Amino acid sequence: MNDTRHPRGNDASRAWYTLPEGDLLRDRLYRRLWLSILISSFGSQITLLAVPLTAAVLLQASATQMGLLTAMEIAPFVLLSLPSGVYLDRMRKLPVYIWGEALMAFSLATVPIAWWMGWLNMPYLYVIAFVIGCVYTVAGSAAQIVLTQIVPRSRLVEAHAKNALAGSTAEVMGPGVAGALIRLVGAPVALLADAVLLVFSVTILRGLKIEEPPHSLIRDAFWPALKAGLRFVAGVPLLVVMAILVGGWQMCHNMALVVQILFATRELGLDERQVGLCYIGLGVGSVLAGVFGNRVSRRIGVGPSLLLGFAICGLGWLQVALVPAGRFGVPSFVFMLVCFATGAVLVFINFLSLRQALTPQPMLGRMTSTMRWLILLPAAPGALLGGWMGEHLGLRWALGTAGIGVLVLTVAGYVLTQLRRVRELPQQG
Repeated sequence: MNDTRHPRGNDASRAWYTLPEGDLLRDRLYRRLWLSILISSFGSQITLLAVPLTAAVLLQASATQMGLLTAMEIAPFVLLSLPSGVYLDRMRKLPVYIWGEALMAFSLATVPIAWWMGWLNMPYLYVIAFVIGCVYTVAGSAAQIVLTQIVPRSRLVEAHAKNALAGSTAEVMGPGVAGALIRLVGAPVALLADAVLLVFSVTILRGLKIEEPPHSLIRDAFWPALKAGLRFVAGVPLLVVMAILVGGWQMCHNMALVVQILFATRELGLDERQVGLCYIGLGVGSVLAGVFGNRVSRRIGVGPSLLLGFAICGLGWLQVALVPAGRFGVPSFVFMLVCFATGAVLVFINFLSLRQALTPQPMLGRMTSTMRWLILLPAAPGALLGGWMGEHLGLRWALGTAGIGVLVLTVAGYVLTQLRRVRELPQQG
């Protein structure tokens, strides 16, 4: 892929030609998509901290309420994933992606208004979390398919690694800025910055020109189309195995996620700015995986790389549960974030690439939504269980249980499945 199909005469365009020959970023379409991901990722760093900090610090939420907040964001995946996949296969994906980003911007912008008007409470945050989940469910699936319309399937691991690198760039710089911004103006007001960045992302996405052939859209009735998607996933053993393993990982991830901010603010005594600085660890881990993830996959194989990501996440959660809260507490918390980001990127660049490589174009929407539905079914129970454990047994119990659970999954995936033998992306089947 190169830029010769999209001639441009300005100097800014020529700057991209300093990249190695054949680099994906030399393709104008992918470059615009990558830039949109970079901008929206910066905004996401604000939301990542501002929403839970609003709940934990401003509204004094309990661990159970934090679990419910996370569960509300996950609920749309369970409710909407399957039907949204059918409809995505009936329509152009890019407009869905764009409208989702716009809805997210509008929703986040209402939070500071509710705060100024005195309406902000936990039920209001539950509604915002639910809307965010709806956008991730529908527009997020559309975004994954848009990538396959721009990038050849043989280069999907590379594309997902570059996308992860865009996110990691934001994660290195974003949390510190987000924490300082939240400390300066308050968590609710800081969400306005994310809304503005999402508007910029929408503007970039509107400039993408993607031809989606009519024959790539299905015309079957709703229920037969839905059943066809389920049958397709059930008929591909590798998809079933990945759904089970990544679903278990999601359960453990959400057990840890709901107590992380509480652990930082209540066990370690960190303020908003300090929490933001700690979360730079996410960026460090994402950069490591974004830079080396594609090479690791080529070196040890796609399947083993996915399992390695599990192991790294589990190590991070387990060690933070065991290290005392003294002088090693904060470094241990940062190390956990580094491990999570590194492991999660390794998991998803390989998981997404494998499932997309296995799926024919007309089935991508239903496969994507079905897989997202399957892997996130355990997430809400994991969030609720993590909140319950954090409140009744202690925050470390939730983190430690998540770590042990993922390490068990790693061993089971290596010993009991064929993933360790999947070295390259399989041919579409």
